[in-house]
Amino acid sequence: MIGFLHTRPGRWLPLLGHWLVSWWRMLLLGAVALVLACSPSTYTREHRRITSTYIYHGTWQVLPWFTTLAALVSLVVIRIVLVTATSYGLSKFALEMVVRVLVLELIPLAAALFVALRAGLKFNVASIAPLARMQEPELRRQLRRQLVAEVSANAFSVLSLAMVSSIIVLVLAYMNVYGLSPWGLGDYTRTVGRVFDPAVTLGFALKTVLFGFAVAVIPAAALVEIHRFGRQGKQARARGMSSMQPGAVRLLFVLFVIEAGSLAVKYI
Repeated sequence: MIGFLHTRPGRWLPLLGHWLVSWWRMLLLGAVALVLACSPSTYTREHRRITSTYIYHGTWQVLPWFTTLAALVSLVVIRIVLVTATSYGLSKFALEMVVRVLVLELIPLAAALFVALRAGLKFNVASIAPLARMQEPELRRQLRRQLVAEVSANAFSVLSLAMVSSIIVLVLAYMNVYGLSPWGLGDYTRTVGRVFDPAVTLGFALKTVLFGFAVAVIPAAALVEIHRFGRQGKQARARGMSSMQPGAVRLLFVLFVIEAGSLAVKYI
């Protein structure tokens, strides 16, 4: 929609049509990737090898320092929330607030943004351009071989980073509230259990999977579209937007919609 700011009003209707078609192509590519991911014939030995490589580079290599950074930031937030709640006489609500804000909302979103920068937005012209020259059968085989592995690995990466970081944050929250004493474990588990009821737990897992799917599909779909439909790339360069990673704005918008929808379902 940024193009509306650089276009005469008389061109808004064709630009809107192009914008809708672009979103449709992205959804179509995502649907193809999802169908292929659910097809048993996709999971050949080569596909498993490629997927494991993506998982290793996208999850295992970055897990230690991402969780360390998340723990340090979370520790600061936990202390701020505890001190503020105590000063207003609301200390009994501090732990639940920490779990809801950090574990349910901020940690999954931070993991999705991190994977987007690490894996999703690393797509470049050289890696996607060959897809533009492929015929439909060859393109489908390439999608089965590469994109499905990328979708699976990115969804796993977001889910893994979010889960591991959430566990560490829960441990830090307990230590900040009760110290090293084991006697607060009963109250702590009851408080966390009230937050993580079955519906919230299912929504938490679904949101992280959707984050991973969006991170994998949207940048690839944007670059495939640019190289298969070259007119859009020329228009973007004409507007001075060549330095912007294709799909970046759309990805941020989709992540915002997923997060806003999750908040609306839980709290409205």
